[in-house]
Amino acid sequence: MAETGFKKWIITITVIVASLLELIDTTIVNVSLPQIQGNLGATLEDVAWVVTGYAVANVIVLPMSGWLGSRFGRKNYFLASIIIFTIVSFLCGNAHTMGELVTFRIIQGLAGGGLISTAQAILLETWPREQIGTATALFGLGAVVGPTVGPTIGGWITDHYAWPWIFYVNIPVGALAAFCTYTFIKETPKDAKGKPVDWWGILLLAIAVGSLQTVLEKGESEDWFAKTYILVLTIAAVLGFILFIWRELSTDHPIVNFSILRHRSFAVGMFTSFVLGFGLYGSVFVFPVFCQNLLGFSAQQTGELLFPGGLCTIMMMPFIGKMLNKGIPAQFMATAGMFLFFVFTNMLSHSTLATGEKDVLVPLLIRGVGMALLFVPLTTLAMADLKGPELGQGSGLNNMMRQLGGSFGIAILTTVIHNRQGFHRSNLLNNINQYNPLFNDRFNQLLHGFMAKGKSLTDATTMAYKAIEGMVTRQAMLLTYDDAYWISGMVMLFSIPLLYLQPFKKLKAVADSH
Repeated sequence: MAETGFKKWIITITVIVASLLELIDTTIVNVSLPQIQGNLGATLEDVAWVVTGYAVANVIVLPMSGWLGSRFGRKNYFLASIIIFTIVSFLCGNAHTMGELVTFRIIQGLAGGGLISTAQAILLETWPREQIGTATALFGLGAVVGPTVGPTIGGWITDHYAWPWIFYVNIPVGALAAFCTYTFIKETPKDAKGKPVDWWGILLLAIAVGSLQTVLEKGESEDWFAKTYILVLTIAAVLGFILFIWRELSTDHPIVNFSILRHRSFAVGMFTSFVLGFGLYGSVFVFPVFCQNLLGFSAQQTGELLFPGGLCTIMMMPFIGKMLNKGIPAQFMATAGMFLFFVFTNMLSHSTLATGEKDVLVPLLIRGVGMALLFVPLTTLAMADLKGPELGQGSGLNNMMRQLGGSFGIAILTTVIHNRQGFHRSNLLNNINQYNPLFNDRFNQLLHGFMAKGKSLTDATTMAYKAIEGMVTRQAMLLTYDDAYWISGMVMLFSIPLLYLQPFKKLKAVADSH
């Protein structure tokens, strides 16, 4: 039964706040890693596991969260996830060694995985079926804005306080979310109680998804298959997935119920969620690096640039929910969203070294509108045919695919940046020779400039060559980031046909299916 009035809104606010805890924590730590590294005396490789451990644990739990909600009751599982997440946030802030911090972050990731998909399932059951677009729009506020504002919040806290406070801020929010969950959210039946636990399914899922996520997180920094453990984990991921699917299809009580893939809209929705994750997390990854490493913006400036786009997304969400409720096909809106995302990446792929804050503001606003047009319709299309226990299963799988899409996006774009930088540098160096009049003009200009400042011919020559070297490096980096933006946009553009594999369906047509 759907809720009405005050109770509907208090439950909505509770689940959005709880899911925001998890979503912001996905990216809030990134800007604080240098401080954590210095404070705990760790290497860069060790401190990277603070992010990797959380992401791996998170993505392992996501597909299991539907089963866990059914076994223990959705309210109990959600409440336990909030309480564990909040307690472990305190322990993370209080960690004295890198081993402690990574361990607590893994536990935090396990609890966080239960927050986001269970929050979405609760929200979809709280709202009437004919208002599923509005419910998805409200949930989307956290899912899209959380990863975007995380680095900004993390940077501000680290600059003004100390890194433990990026974890301590979760405590009052978590306590309030736990109280509201206990007070207002109703219990759902424990469907799986008394049934045997599929321990083999749990083990194979943990091996498959955990191995894949670790490969994606660490592959580029470890030069992919040059390291034995990356190769072993890749084989483990492939075998793990094959055995896991076989196990789930052959057991009577699976952890992940693949029968929900009989809904064509959900099956196709898994792929579109993957593409959404690629665009959402990939662009959030590339843009700050581009601004800070190349354009010379500070972390705070970058965060301030991302904020208007996030605000644009927030403002658009309710309108998109209303348009969906009025029966405008989700496919049309998602097509517009994918096209706008392509426009955003295409504009940034023409950046120059003179690009300033005003030049990136309009593309980021376009991205903000595009993300609102993408998240709500794509999630609505995927989840529209699911009901009852299928909501929890579907929400978990859908969120896992978005997360994996983001991990693939970051891994692919990192590799592109690494490889294309060498390619562009090599091309540019071909122009550095005495037969190129443009090079000669620039070199002589620099040489005379240094000599005018009192440098000897030898020193001035050395300094001119170093200045040229710096220009080549910066120009190669610029062309590389332009390539990364272009690839992100093309992935989104070529994914548009996928949308039309999903059946056209008005939301009100499923109003009686609850």
